Amino acid sequence: MAAILAWMPLSGCGGETVPPASGEAASSAGEEQSGAPGDEAAPTAEAEEPPEDAAAAAPICGEQLEDGVYELAVSSSSSMFRIVDAQLTVAGGEMTAVLTLSGTGYGKLYMGTAEEALAGPEDNGIPYVENAQGQFTYAVPVAALNQDTDVAAWSIRKEKWYDRVLVFRLPETPREAAHTRATAEPPADGRYTVEVTLTGGSGKAGVQSPTAVTITDGAAVAVVTWSSPHYEHMRIGDDYFYPVATEGGAVFELPVPLDTELAVSAQTTAMSTPHEIDYTLFFDSGTLKPA
Repeated sequence: MAAILAWMPLSGCGGETVPPASGEAASSAGEEQSGAPGDEAAPTAEAEEPPEDAAAAAPICGEQLEDGVYELAVSSSSSMFRIVDAQLTVAGGEMTAVLTLSGTGYGKLYMGTAEEALAGPEDNGIPYVENAQGQFTYAVPVAALNQDTDVAAWSIRKEKWYDRVLVFRLPETPREAAHTRATAEPPADGRYTVEVTLTGGSGKAGVQSPTAVTITDGAAVAVVTWSSPHYEHMRIGDDYFYPVATEGGAVFELPVPLDTELAVSAQTTAMSTPHEIDYTLFFDSGTLKPA
């Protein structure tokens, strides 16, 4: 892992996106075009344009994602470098991806440009690992999603580095991915902690996160602890809930759905007269941890 991280680009997440490479380190005339054995077949198109939504989306760093494994979509600047599967692993704010190529023409990858790869030691790069299906896979660090990433690919047949530009993106947002996981595998009954987000209101009040949640027969009851002790009731539709404690902040126990936005109203006495304020709560099942 230390060796992999040494190849990680130094550009920060959220900084300016790196512009696509203006040309190959080796001339396009020297590129693999014959579709010879061991090389990727040469499609007629020269490049695959990244989808518009990928270009417009803000970069996402590892710190913004929960630890876990995500499906990745990858756009490539070259049709000679086609990725047929990509799995992203997030652990402690660091992101790595296992990329599976459509062909077996590249012996190793370098996270950077072909010029940088040539300037490094002869044994640099990330070598392929052959999977059970005989496909070449590469475990690479990912600095950020939704931004251009320079990758150099070493051609086994040509013995040259070729520049590629990749864009890694999530087919689903982290919230949608959490919903997909919860729908596929409902959590077992038990006591957990879960991350909760609050939107709405003036932004002055907040709720404690993570918080406790108990799941019984598939139904979840969560503890909602406000940053203020002045909330005298909460309402979900026509159902009213009253605090079970007020020391430090008003505490409520609410039946909640996981991975679905929950519209609530909460009445506060912090103003001159009591007011009901509308909020939205979201409990992310992807963050459940046994309590």
